[in-house]
Amino acid sequence: MRVLVTGAGGALGTRVVQLLLAEASIEELVGLDADPPRRRLRRATFHRVDPRDMTRVAGIVAGFAPTAVVHLGAYEPGAEAAATTAAARTDAGTRAALESAALVGSLERLVVRSGLEVYGRARGAVTVPDESVAPDPTSPFGRSLLDVEHVAAAAGRRAGAAVACLRLAPVVGPHVPSPLGRWLRLPVVPISLLADPPFAVLHHDDAARALVAALLGGADAVVNVVGRGAVTPFQAARLGSRMPFPVAGPCLRPTSTGGPLWEIVRRAAEVAGSSMPDHLLELLSRGRTADGGRAREVLGVEPAHSTAEVIKALYDWAPVTPLRVRDETAA
Repeated sequence: MRVLVTGAGGALGTRVVQLLLAEASIEELVGLDADPPRRRLRRATFHRVDPRDMTRVAGIVAGFAPTAVVHLGAYEPGAEAAATTAAARTDAGTRAALESAALVGSLERLVVRSGLEVYGRARGAVTVPDESVAPDPTSPFGRSLLDVEHVAAAAGRRAGAAVACLRLAPVVGPHVPSPLGRWLRLPVVPISLLADPPFAVLHHDDAARALVAALLGGADAVVNVVGRGAVTPFQAARLGSRMPFPVAGPCLRPTSTGGPLWEIVRRAAEVAGSSMPDHLLELLSRGRTADGGRAREVLGVEPAHSTAEVIKALYDWAPVTPLRVRDETAA
């Protein structure tokens, strides 16, 4: 296979590339992203390109003519870019990469990173949706992910390729940029006084292995990938010996904007280095879980890490301690 990996510069993308390069069936691999990969990746060609540069992205893809694509270019708001930038990169990069890959006529397999956010958390929604539940996103990130799925489905139909959409639980880890991860590591963790709903997360290595399994196995399905078990915001804060700080008032209004008290919390968190986009507030007030039982059947793998283990690992990551360098010239 000649494999194109978009979003190859992030922690998840770098791990996916590492796993793919260990496979003998991979003849050639090309990665694209706005930022360079986190590790030296031998046997891979990397192009540093902003996904919004659709002409350049399309040219690279057409010149490579991949037989398989792993599309990780769904950028989470507040992770490595502001909400507007993340949405623009996701939309432009998805269309340029997938439509170009379909047009060159050699595409056989397409794997797309999506997320549980596509199910939404509307009033009365299924709290633990499986893949039979129709998507109904209620956050900008959820709508962006559903658009990615639609573009992927259209590209697959045009090319006659197998399309696997992996709806991942929030991917969290010590080295994974994530608004949820940054929120959990705040010294004082704001939580809703009105609700303490459960949510699940996914270790980035489990996510990477699921994506690679979908590619190598030629999966042609929508699959939820979720870490075992769940925790509530209060439990998550206590796992890291953090002080939960209950905030009165609704996290979300019908317009998907935070209530007045939460707007103050949002601004304070941003000063502390943690953005709180709408999909994070939705998780805090309405939870984020799903049935991930189909992953073993379709992909042949299942997450090795539970939600509690992933959160504990996030807290166990030691902070950086600056070292004082002795001035040998002094005295």
